Amino acid sequence: MSTATLDRKAVGPGPAFHRVLNSEFIKFRTLLSTLILLASTALVMVGFAALSAWGTGQFSEQASRDPQAAAAMAAQGGDLAVTIPTSGISFAQLILGSLGVLLMSSEFTTGMARSTFAAVPKRLSPFLAKLIVVMVSAFLLTALSTYIAGLVSLPIVDNYNLKLDLGSSQSVKLLLVNSIYVAAVAAIGMALGTIVRNSAGGIMSLVGLFFVAPIAFQLIPGDFFKEARKFLPTNTISPMTAVEHVPETLEAWQAGLVLAAWVVVPVALAMFLLKKRDV
Repeated sequence: MSTATLDRKAVGPGPAFHRVLNSEFIKFRTLLSTLILLASTALVMVGFAALSAWGTGQFSEQASRDPQAAAAMAAQGGDLAVTIPTSGISFAQLILGSLGVLLMSSEFTTGMARSTFAAVPKRLSPFLAKLIVVMVSAFLLTALSTYIAGLVSLPIVDNYNLKLDLGSSQSVKLLLVNSIYVAAVAAIGMALGTIVRNSAGGIMSLVGLFFVAPIAFQLIPGDFFKEARKFLPTNTISPMTAVEHVPETLEAWQAGLVLAAWVVVPVALAMFLLKKRDV
């Protein structure tokens, strides 16, 4: 066993959890890389919303002249603008999920884990503190960026005579569900960073789960992959934000349970391995 391994009984219980939480928050907000990733997330979401607003406006103009485009617009209920503020979620989940990976994997790659667990012998305390910090930060940043993206998109869609009501029940639902989803992705990323203990490996695992797996499951023929595709984390948003249930998809409550399972299982595994393995 490594000489760096600590006898936790001899060291004592360590600081109270609220002090550990405050320490992790200080570490989180003082790292330049963290601030860059958070700022990048906000810029990407606002930028993609503006681009989506312009594209949606162009489509609506085409629909006024093309019967086929008009039929496609009618099939979507004519409410094309409601999803514009959340059009950058796919990229936000990648950035904040990677942030979750780095938050824990960097502890091991830089050797900071030895200092962290020397100061806090109960290893789960800093892990849970990091988890709370990254999930709350991801939720708040996504919610704020979504709202700002909506504000930026308003004058663009108004120019095309499209309606975007940021206070409608559907807009609020999209904001909340997508923010919860991104927070869940950040938690999954942190769990992967803890399990793999390698930044590149954790990020690649995250990309494989959220970007490669959905494409692979869609391309591989067979009823098994068609059914299994419903249970991928990326396919849990639509059922929870749909106005009405879409056939051959999960119910909203089922999608919520599936997303929760995708968080709980890897986090529980990460906690188990964190306690069992040497630093």
